[in-house]
Amino acid sequence: MINKRLLIKNLLAHNDENSFYDKKRKIDISEKEGKAKFLKHICALSNSNPKNNSFIVIGVDDEDNNIVGVDFFDDSKIQNLINAYLTNPPIVQYENIPFPHLPDDKVVGLVTIRPIGKITSLRKNIWKYYGGSVFFRDGSMSMPKVFDIEIKDVNSKIVEAIEAHAQNNIEYTLDGVFDFMNKRKDYQPQYKVFKEYFVLCWAGQKKVVKNETFYSRVDIELINEQVRLFFSTLDEVSITYDDDSFKIVEYVSLGLQNSYKYYPLEETIIHFGNNANYHIDTKLLFQPPQFDKKVLHHIYNANNAILDKLKKGLSLTKHEEQDLKNLPATYLICYLNLFHEAIDKLNEAKLYLRDHDKEVYENYKESIRILRKVKYS
Repeated sequence: MINKRLLIKNLLAHNDENSFYDKKRKIDISEKEGKAKFLKHICALSNSNPKNNSFIVIGVDDEDNNIVGVDFFDDSKIQNLINAYLTNPPIVQYENIPFPHLPDDKVVGLVTIRPIGKITSLRKNIWKYYGGSVFFRDGSMSMPKVFDIEIKDVNSKIVEAIEAHAQNNIEYTLDGVFDFMNKRKDYQPQYKVFKEYFVLCWAGQKKVVKNETFYSRVDIELINEQVRLFFSTLDEVSITYDDDSFKIVEYVSLGLQNSYKYYPLEETIIHFGNNANYHIDTKLLFQPPQFDKKVLHHIYNANNAILDKLKKGLSLTKHEEQDLKNLPATYLICYLNLFHEAIDKLNEAKLYLRDHDKEVYENYKESIRILRKVKYS
């Protein structure tokens, strides 16, 4: 079993960016340009590696390979994005890998592109790239190419050797368990061994609501592979498990005028096989709550007025400051109730919320995260 932290270290230590490996300081697939560049790199790496895995490591300084980390990225619908824009789309997995020296809210993103042995191309136009474009890796660059020859396998032996050096052992597993237990001792950490092989640790802040148990600030770590799932203080999740699987159901609290309700957002199940393999399945459960249109018009206009004051640098009243905390979520509710312009207003508010208040900006990121999940499904 491959230890993903060791894999990243091996990639960084022994290889500059090349035809099977790329590194990024960060990616942004919320914007059209960032989405297009990400798809270009996926396309190029897939085409350049017909028989071996290829990788993108995210959260690394380009010049000195310093591991600085990025925010936890939980976009489980990234495969849907790739399927929508690429012909012969490869299977792509995005994993969040913790490193001991990073803060708890930072990880290294590892994108693994599985080989398919077929030519991958853009299905349709995006940003400045045209539908039908084919990309290959040329050294550290992803370049469009015209080709009339077979794809060559030049990297499989190199990648096989790198992956072999990243195999797990009992020392790494035990160190990972003890490290997790010590770091999460404030949240009653637990562990379970699945199929006599996989060690899964988890911890979270427990809360009981109407006889139902929820957790926030949840960390889940598959120790064998150093793969981490994380749910913030804004999330509420339920956890259940049996001998074969571990299930997390994520909920969002949405409402208006101090009347809130839990809505299931997404279900994540880790399935463990008898042959020392596992896979993670996610399913969107969210059904947008519907509210009275007159009430929403009033809230939408109030949000717009607050946003206008922020843009003009005017002070907010105490009541407006309170409404500002709910502005991202209420814009999201408006959008889900067919106020189509609300998403433009929410995107417009980003910079002003970031500069105004840290808590409000965290609420903004949470709303965008929910929107991203819904959109790509």
